[in-house]
Amino acid sequence: MSAVTRTMTHTATSTQLSPTRKARNLLMGALITLATLVVVAPLILIFFYLLKEGIGAMNADFFTKVPAPEGEKGGGMLNAILGSLEMLALASVIGVVVGVAGGIFLSEYPRHPLMPTIRMISDVLAGIPAIVMGLVAYGLVVLKFGFSGLAGALALGFLMIPIVVRTSEEVLKLVPQTVREAGLALGLPKWLVTLRIVLPAAAGGIITGIMLALARVAGEAAPLLFTAFGNNLVNTNPLKPMSALPLEIYRGATSAYDENQRMAKAGALLLILMIFATSMLARRFGRRR
Repeated sequence: MSAVTRTMTHTATSTQLSPTRKARNLLMGALITLATLVVVAPLILIFFYLLKEGIGAMNADFFTKVPAPEGEKGGGMLNAILGSLEMLALASVIGVVVGVAGGIFLSEYPRHPLMPTIRMISDVLAGIPAIVMGLVAYGLVVLKFGFSGLAGALALGFLMIPIVVRTSEEVLKLVPQTVREAGLALGLPKWLVTLRIVLPAAAGGIITGIMLALARVAGEAAPLLFTAFGNNLVNTNPLKPMSALPLEIYRGATSAYDENQRMAKAGALLLILMIFATSMLARRFGRRR
């Protein structure tokens, strides 16, 4: 028997699993499947519970009217929907500008003397609870200018910054070093290479990170209690108190009236669907890029 034949025979024999290894493989596969079901089952149960309890309240009035008086039927969450969208848009201005700039700094200037400080600030911000961010915005804005949608957007923007920083840094690191060297070889300064070559190459991943950060902060109610405060009427002025979906959900869920609780469940269902749609768009966009 030649050496090649013996090698092929040994390889074929070694690839066949023994009964013990097959049993272990099946056991580990079953445990992994069980663990996955344990994690996913509560999420599925919550979704179907909200779908069952809240879908009936999601009619035309839900999207076109403001909340009805406490305990009365009817009304909607137009003020909360518009308020959430406006505050998220304002928060994106803060979170995207500061977050992407921080990610560029950490990725492209790793030897800068300020790099350890920026890294520490980013890590600390990532671990601060959302309610603390609300208290910070309360001290910076609310104590001086009163409750407003702008204060709520500031708190949400603070929550977005560490997520966008980390995502931008990791995506920029994936851009090959040869791309940077090619730009520098043409005589371009480093800042221009970063803005014109490196940043567009990583745009897909950065946008995906931004959308995931928006999905992360869209459901935060704690910081908005100290900042936006809420408003029963439609308000598009960010300098005045403004409502949001998490605020209306919190207030409806803690109400003693069944109708308010039903509206809160409908708002929670809408919020989950918005977050799910944003996450799916982020994944699809990132996959295409």
